[in-house]
Amino acid sequence: MAETAGYERFFPYDDPYPNQREAMDRIADALDSGQDVLMEGAPGTGKTLSALVPALAHAQEHDRTVVITTNVHQQMRQFVADARAIAAEEPIRAVVFKGKASMCHIDVGYEECRSLKETTRSLVEAEAERAELAERNDALLAEMQNGSDEAAAARSAVVDELEQLDDEIAELESANVCEHYRANLERDTDAFHDWLFEGVRTPEEIYEYADEQGLCGYELLKEGMEGIDLVVCNYHHLLDPTIREHFFRWLGRDPEEVITVFDEAHNIESAAREHATRTLSARTLEGALAELDETDDSRAESARNVVEAFLTGLETAVDDALGFGEREQVGDEWHDVAIANDDRRDDLTLAFLDAYEGSGIDAEIDLALQVGEALDEQYEEAYRRGETATRSESATLQAAGFVADWMGKGTDLGRHPMAAVRRDVTTEEVYGRAELYTCIPREVTEGLFDEVAASVLMSATLRPFDVLEDVLGLTEPETMAYGLAYPEERRRTFAVEGPALFSSERDDPETQATVADTLADAIRMTPGNTLVFCPSYAEAERYHDRLDLPDTYLDGSDVSTEDLRQRFVASGADGATLFTSLWGTLGEGVSFDGDDARTVIVLGVPYPNLSERMEAVQAAYDRVYADRPNAGWRYAVEIPTIRKTRQALGRVIRAPDDFGVRILLDKRYTRAGRDMGQYGVRDAFPPGERDELIDIDPEKLKFAMLNFYADLDAYDGDPPAP
Repeated sequence: MAETAGYERFFPYDDPYPNQREAMDRIADALDSGQDVLMEGAPGTGKTLSALVPALAHAQEHDRTVVITTNVHQQMRQFVADARAIAAEEPIRAVVFKGKASMCHIDVGYEECRSLKETTRSLVEAEAERAELAERNDALLAEMQNGSDEAAAARSAVVDELEQLDDEIAELESANVCEHYRANLERDTDAFHDWLFEGVRTPEEIYEYADEQGLCGYELLKEGMEGIDLVVCNYHHLLDPTIREHFFRWLGRDPEEVITVFDEAHNIESAAREHATRTLSARTLEGALAELDETDDSRAESARNVVEAFLTGLETAVDDALGFGEREQVGDEWHDVAIANDDRRDDLTLAFLDAYEGSGIDAEIDLALQVGEALDEQYEEAYRRGETATRSESATLQAAGFVADWMGKGTDLGRHPMAAVRRDVTTEEVYGRAELYTCIPREVTEGLFDEVAASVLMSATLRPFDVLEDVLGLTEPETMAYGLAYPEERRRTFAVEGPALFSSERDDPETQATVADTLADAIRMTPGNTLVFCPSYAEAERYHDRLDLPDTYLDGSDVSTEDLRQRFVASGADGATLFTSLWGTLGEGVSFDGDDARTVIVLGVPYPNLSERMEAVQAAYDRVYADRPNAGWRYAVEIPTIRKTRQALGRVIRAPDDFGVRILLDKRYTRAGRDMGQYGVRDAFPPGERDELIDIDPEKLKFAMLNFYADLDAYDGDPPAP
């Protein structure tokens, strides 16, 4: 690449893709004005570098750090590859950061780790102080031997201090310490940091290097992050407010000195809900009661009043919610049960209030929190002193904190009280869990986007932009959308006017026959591998078994998906078919390049399970956006479903020389589906993609595919007979 000025020095390849230069220009301008960016780009259009290149240039000019994040593992690997390519052209200091759990050499939890570090640091500092005092003692002894009376008096004080330090060191050495972290504190670690920034190191490489040296790579990585150019990390480092605060401190940056880049940003909505939702199980409440039985704290009785009544309320609400014979059907996975009411507080709260017999709920919740905090401090001290092998956490503190939130926030707009049950695989007992579900993700994301310098959100499926702005709390972002810039004659997107696969129609024999015949035609006419995305794993299994093709692969909730993908791709592109669910992990963030897959089929309109959670989200959106018609359905159901569908279509045609067919098999995708009211989804696609949809009858699909692939000379030998 010829020598260039500005951000282009960070572009590591010869020439940008079509539209990539324009995107980089617009993002650079937006960052300079402190404006957020929403960028939609079709798969294979270079979104990552379009965002990363101008962001790095801006950060270097303004002394900021770029944090690029995703929740898709394959994208993490791509980020590392891009960062290494950039670093080979323009020196940058970059790290890839993962949570402590994946990098700990002794496999302890967060609280244990914190205690270990404090004790280890105290021990190392005490030993260093003792060494200094020992040197001082030797010097004073020499002066005494030369007849100095002042030295004798001073040495007596030093000896006393040494004795005290010896006792302190002996106590600390009998406590729990981390030898890896101790090595960090006692040894010269410059070599590690020199090695760290010689390239872009993965967490796995850091772990291996540190383990060989007996060091703690996680803590050394944190120490080396201050003021760096680029960090690659997972969503939770930014979406969890507490983790984010620590994370920015490790970077040595105030929030306004950070630029965030979110990949696969259509997933932020659901990820934010997960981070904001809190749960409390009956097991934790039982643990809190056992804990309170063992303490002589005068506040324990008040705490028990709260905890015991909430446990009773949970058990009562769950029992009342389970229908006849439903308890016997409960398995070892959490099963939601409805407890919310339209005209009053939820059943759990009402049962809790009915069971409560204390002197005042608010006051006794505060006392329960105090007891929990005191117990937690006791556990911390016991672990630090080595009196326990593990660092316990106070169940009372967890229970009291949750009950405080439940009573204080349970009626807030966007919060929905829920309960669930599961069966203990050991005792066979069915027990419950309370959950305060968060419906509105902007409660989590709006603060983040307000406090950082700017953010770039990118994905192949962000539109409609105005909905994303509302849902995440973005204010007047710069928006840009780039469709597939590859030759249109090398792709076809068919909307097949087959049966509308509502869940109530899927068992109809005539419907199944039409779908099976159409799938068989599409698979037979494909010169290579076919991906079939179904509304569920059950539907995937149905048509996998019904077609009974010779070279097929079936995905499932209990299948190693990455192993399945590798076996499918390694099949040699000779006509294999993979059946999966659109709501599985193969529908996005996974590439099927070139011969890996030629045809992709989306079977039905794969709406998510219309559960109580989904209904709660719909209701919350209807209330928040009451001025927008049908906002709940559009925001909560239709738009996320079409984004999922578009993601699945993007698994094929990922390079300029690629080609393939994309099929939407359901009447609701066609023009005729517009007569089905809100269930017709053709108009939910962005205009450019909608214009590419070719309506076709099921029996004519095979001829259209034959003509398309034959025109590209894609068949090896004679084409199949239609």
